Amino acid sequence: MKNREAVDRFCEKIGPNTFEALRERLQNANAHIAERGLRDYAGRKLLTGYSYGEFYDWDLYFENLYLSYYGINTFCRTNLEVFLDRQMENGFTSRTLIEPRHHQHFKPFMAQLVLLDLRQTGDTSWFDGPIFDRLVRYLDYWMWYCDLDKNGLCVWDSADHSGMDNQMARAGVCGSWTVEGADLNGYLVREMKAMAVLADRLGRPEMGASYRKIEEKIWRAMDAALWDETDGFYYDRNERTGELVRVKSIAGLIPLWLGMIPPAKAARLVQDHLLNTQEFWLEYPVAAWSKQEPDYDQDANDWGCNWRGTTWIPTNYIVMHGLMHHGYQDAALELAYRTFDMVLSRNKVTREYYNAETGAGKGLDPFWGWSCLAYFMPLECEMGYHPAAITEEPIIPLAHELGIDFPALPQQTDGEATHP
Repeated sequence: MKNREAVDRFCEKIGPNTFEALRERLQNANAHIAERGLRDYAGRKLLTGYSYGEFYDWDLYFENLYLSYYGINTFCRTNLEVFLDRQMENGFTSRTLIEPRHHQHFKPFMAQLVLLDLRQTGDTSWFDGPIFDRLVRYLDYWMWYCDLDKNGLCVWDSADHSGMDNQMARAGVCGSWTVEGADLNGYLVREMKAMAVLADRLGRPEMGASYRKIEEKIWRAMDAALWDETDGFYYDRNERTGELVRVKSIAGLIPLWLGMIPPAKAARLVQDHLLNTQEFWLEYPVAAWSKQEPDYDQDANDWGCNWRGTTWIPTNYIVMHGLMHHGYQDAALELAYRTFDMVLSRNKVTREYYNAETGAGKGLDPFWGWSCLAYFMPLECEMGYHPAAITEEPIIPLAHELGIDFPALPQQTDGEATHP
């Protein structure tokens, strides 16, 4: 009943004409996924949101979040298995497949991806064994090889490694290995929590307890070392100098996703920075780079795409749920509906990212990857529902709540169906 009330509230707010536009847009996006987003690689059909055919780490997680709205879980497994097939003995796993980044380790989303599958199927058999052992090694690599000063916080290879490609001013150039990212270590907190859940489900409670201790250690280190009391912001930190990197980017808002920030700090982060119309809360929030930064630029394209001011949907998604975690429901709803309007009503097709001042789509055209999350953000917010939560609660196929289906997908070359 509660879900039905939330669906009705969402439909009433957007109106019947917008709902029909949403249905048509989803049909188009899903057709692109089915026809162009599934690529033959390593003898299997793998999922990608990119027309040029590369497969990425955190994109895979958010792409599968979107497919979970339709009850589709297959690519949580297939893509991850291919990535892990290429894992090195020390646990290093490149964050890309076609053109491997030989020094850029897979971002901390693997265990969360497995948990997303578990929440849809309840099945532990596929990862109980070699897959889980490889997950252990992949996390060991983060903690052993990427925390050079052993203070509990890991470093990015570069801005490129972070996925926020041209944020070099805060995360460094390729191969620099200097910056303890507020985003990176936030992802690691969630990843350790997810590994603890997986370990418990596999009957390894001592391992689960160990991962919870690591999760707590990372969070305590983040809150102590990255929080700046004067500015009320989580900055990245230069591991070699010990100095904070005083650049305000959306990375400093990622800790909201954890739901662990003390209320007084959360209030400063949200009210002084996130909702500040001169920093991140532009006409089409959330800008990935504060408007106050000297190299803020909505049109930069100096590293393939632009994270120095534009709006990206996966980070909007993270921030929306961070607001919900900390009790800022009105702000979360406003962000959800403004994002929905920008992606659906201000643009004729789904785009890779957006101008935060005008709402105009930028980058790949069309795009069928993680930006599709925008179409369901208001409904998640109305329901108080978080499919990316670190829990074993079953996933709700939100598209089915709206009466929208996904087209049939082709069969795997090994005979395994790609649609439940």
